[in-house]
Amino acid sequence: MRAATSLRRTGTAGNHRDLHDAVNEPVEREGHIAVTRTARYAWLGEVGPQVREVWIVCHGYGQLAGRFLRRFAPIADDSRVIIAPEALNRFYVDGGTGPHDAESRVGATWMTREDRLTDIDDYVRYLDAVHDHVFRMVDRGTVRLIALGFSQGVATVCRWAARTTARIDHVILWAGTVPPDLDLEPDPFRGADLTIAFGSADRWARDEIVLAAKQRFERAGRAFRLLRFEGGHEIAPQALRDVLLPNARNS
Repeated sequence: MRAATSLRRTGTAGNHRDLHDAVNEPVEREGHIAVTRTARYAWLGEVGPQVREVWIVCHGYGQLAGRFLRRFAPIADDSRVIIAPEALNRFYVDGGTGPHDAESRVGATWMTREDRLTDIDDYVRYLDAVHDHVFRMVDRGTVRLIALGFSQGVATVCRWAARTTARIDHVILWAGTVPPDLDLEPDPFRGADLTIAFGSADRWARDEIVLAAKQRFERAGRAFRLLRFEGGHEIAPQALRDVLLPNARNS
């Protein structure tokens, strides 16, 4: 109050006005509401008694489910249903403020740093809903459930595996690492088979990053399989086939 009195005595009319505005400035608050929205997914395979595996595969930053799913065509067959949920947040990948046209490329992201905890809560519930939707059509007792995350989708799958009540049989972390805020003790994958895969020419998976990922699992006493393949930041067809082989070459 003394500071306000001093300004009134010595300040100009402009200063007096600034002080008055500051005192009466409304307080900005933030809230959240839950809304219902429609999410998109793509899938390969046919539901039926012949199915032995269900894959839920989460794409990377800036990708869309349909394009991402094409990477799994080399392992598509009658025994396997592969579902690619699309992240809830779409954007124009090429950037800029517009205008955009039919040639502008669109991608999606699972989250950004903005309001990240809310986005994480949303995508965990979303993946649970995808899981429940699939297993209303498939007998869970007759199939293995595989969850694969690629690039940004690695963190997505890790957090979903840690928080879901669904039983996941095999977690595949492809071209990405467990987020640093996720503890490995107790085991967030709850005993699921674990594979981590990195391309030899992936600029986001330099040797020191791969080593750190290995050491983190080893310190936690967590068994895993490391798959190193010839290729970059990608789902390489032969490497994907190698994941299916129990005695495939590891590095």
